[in-house]
Amino acid sequence: MTAPAEPWTRRAPVDLPGPEGDNSIAREPLWYAYGAGDDAPEPPPWTWAATPPPDSHVPPPPPRPAGPATPLPPGTTDRLSALPYPHVPAPGGPASPDALSHALTATFAPLRREPENPYNEHRPYASPRCLFPVHAFVGDGRDWRLLEPTRHTFTGPGTGAPTRIALTGRYTAIPQAYQWFRGSLVAIETGMVLRALGLGLELFGLPATLTPPTAGGPGLLRELGVEQTWEWSLPWLVDIDQPGPAVRRPTEPEPPAPDEDPSLRHVIDVNRGSLRGAGNCATSHTRPAPVTTAVPLTLPDSPHTPTWSELLWHRHSGRMPRALHGMDSAKCLTPLPTRTLTTALAWLGVPPPHPALAAAFDEVTVTTVVQHVDGHTPGIHRIHDGTAHLLRRDPTAPAGLEANYGYGLTPVNGCGIANAPLTVFFSVRPRALFARFGPAGWSAAQHACGWAVHGLCLAAAAEGLFARPVRAFKEIQTKEVIGLGEDETIVLSAVVGVPRETGGAVLDLRT
Repeated sequence: MTAPAEPWTRRAPVDLPGPEGDNSIAREPLWYAYGAGDDAPEPPPWTWAATPPPDSHVPPPPPRPAGPATPLPPGTTDRLSALPYPHVPAPGGPASPDALSHALTATFAPLRREPENPYNEHRPYASPRCLFPVHAFVGDGRDWRLLEPTRHTFTGPGTGAPTRIALTGRYTAIPQAYQWFRGSLVAIETGMVLRALGLGLELFGLPATLTPPTAGGPGLLRELGVEQTWEWSLPWLVDIDQPGPAVRRPTEPEPPAPDEDPSLRHVIDVNRGSLRGAGNCATSHTRPAPVTTAVPLTLPDSPHTPTWSELLWHRHSGRMPRALHGMDSAKCLTPLPTRTLTTALAWLGVPPPHPALAAAFDEVTVTTVVQHVDGHTPGIHRIHDGTAHLLRRDPTAPAGLEANYGYGLTPVNGCGIANAPLTVFFSVRPRALFARFGPAGWSAAQHACGWAVHGLCLAAAAEGLFARPVRAFKEIQTKEVIGLGEDETIVLSAVVGVPRETGGAVLDLRT
């Protein structure tokens, strides 16, 4: 994470045009163009194209390969219940033969269903509208099988023990109305999945290596059995223990995305263009690297989640009663303990597991709006080296954030931002990001922010709070509230609130 920065001296987009005024999602392609060197980017022509309403979207069926369905072994919850939080098993011990299956269950398998929630089922990590566009394929050195979390199976040919995992996101799992933002949602969720998987591997004693996407990615997608490769992001590879063979598949031309979805064509261009790095970084940042720890070295015990099973069970994004949308935070009648913020900062301070992502996270500025936390002045704080530095005392900042949130309080929508003890923002300077990493920096920063936000979600669960990743803030006004520069854009944010009891049922789906 960057230190409190000096004002950026290169030309800044004083009035970056936005096709819908101040919609941060619609401004994303403009920020990308600005980062690439365009000082006066114009909205893409497809910006105003008619799209089906999001609620009419039906996600495509799983890319299920031909072959049998092999059940995942039961007992993952029992094993996680035997692991006290926040302690992590010491590395180096022998792993059980089914350790990877349990690690994958701990990462991906549904935990619960909430009948009154419009979006189900809920897994250990947050996903937009519970769509879970990021899929995992497992390989045994010869064949690939699809991990189907909702069926608790590996599906496809192959009987050997899996040793490799390919993570790839399906853009068409997200409604077309999200247009260019589909690429960002997949990239952010990939970062969340990397942390969730890193935690699962760590808890079950499995060392691993991580390889970023390479030019052979489209060929690997075809090897996975994906026919329309343009629907998918370039895969990340996780190898258990030592890295597997390098991916050197022929780079055959990919079929283009359909003409009726021009924004998706742009998304694919950005994803494939991420392989064009800056100088020597392009080579060094695609090499395999060890999957480092996902857990802070020092954490206090939790009065709310005594085991890792309880921590994952209690992670949620804020609930509303009676199938209402949004989230609500109760007021803090007494200040939360100092531990609330220090735990969050510890989880935020764990760097992503690959040098390419860790370096991109160094370019991310983390800002939090704090209130009702013992020992911390209400207002705007910058996060650096695990410490919150007061930027400006401002007890009105939470209300200012809620006023500039895209889904305000209505008869059908809850919005508890004004009461939330923490609201955290992750921002970058696109021009600086491109100068250091080239186009690769854009997705790398999104991956890194997804990694950090999933850690924040776990920190909130440990403190009996919820954490809701969001991207619906109006960018210009919000940047004024939290003190960002004109040339900075918000990559991701998260609202950490005090959950209200809804009275609704919570169905346990753990195995």
